[in-house]
Amino acid sequence: MSYKRILLKLSGEALMGDRQYGIDPKRIAIYAQEIKDVVDKGIEVAIVIGGGNIFRGVAGASNGMDRVQADYMGMLATAINGLALQSALEDIGVATRLLTAIKMEQVAEPFIKRRAVRHLEKGRVVIFGTGTGNPYFTTDTAAVLRAIEINAEVILKGTRVDGVYDTDPEKNADAVKYQNISFKDVMSKGLKVMDMTAFTLSEENKLPIIVFDMNTRGNLKKLLNGENIGTKVDI
Repeated sequence: MSYKRILLKLSGEALMGDRQYGIDPKRIAIYAQEIKDVVDKGIEVAIVIGGGNIFRGVAGASNGMDRVQADYMGMLATAINGLALQSALEDIGVATRLLTAIKMEQVAEPFIKRRAVRHLEKGRVVIFGTGTGNPYFTTDTAAVLRAIEINAEVILKGTRVDGVYDTDPEKNADAVKYQNISFKDVMSKGLKVMDMTAFTLSEENKLPIIVFDMNTRGNLKKLLNGENIGTKVDI
């Protein structure tokens, strides 16, 4: 398993570390080093990051806030996380560009496909912020959309769980992990990998997803070295 260009999807909650809210500088520094190890191998890396550690649009809407307004707030949260990750990467010498679907020229470049691809070709890590730029779409959907647009070969979904299981491994000690599973089987078994819009888009474009534990040091590099890490979802 050898990939030249990948898209890494990280949740905003992952940046909290042991905190209840916000960004843990130690956690984001660890992630930055993991990403650098991969970039140093010559792999082109794009990243989509969520905003749940700061604000979740769905949660805001469920508390009576206008859904569109709440979703835009969530998009801005992803831009904050993108800036934090960009800073952590540049602190250790990794060239990066933050591209956003919502224009904010003082802090990020607007997303343009050709520009994003050119940055990747030059060895820069490209961070995509503000999701798709549209309400009602998750950062999972943004990750699949951007991966398709930049011709990434795989989506690596970094989570706190080491793959896809038949039941929730955090609640059931007898949960069975899948090494490989098809899109069709994920759907028929009702397993949670990504939201349905993102998952269907990935299946239609034959774009594999690998779910793995990003919090175990070295996992990202091992996965890209061909080791059997996580669960691969494919056609």
